[in-house]
Amino acid sequence: MHIKVKYFGQIAEVTKKEEESLEFSGQLISELLETLHSKYQILKITDFKVAQNQELVSFETKLTGQDIALLPPFAGG
Repeated sequence: MHIKVKYFGQIAEVTKKEEESLEFSGQLISELLETLHSKYQILKITDFKVAQNQELVSFETKLTGQDIALLPPFAGG
């Protein structure tokens, strides 16, 4: 499956990318994150949320969309 991963805020800063495309054969968001953790070790200790097709999802959600976003923590106010 062809996946587009978008990075925002501090995530974009640590990956030095705003987005990238990759081929991925896993089935869960957590499996995709393992792949990204191996590529960007700093993500293991970085707090973020994941959105799939513009909807926040848990790490154990089945990968169904091709647009994934890693979002930094939200500030309230």
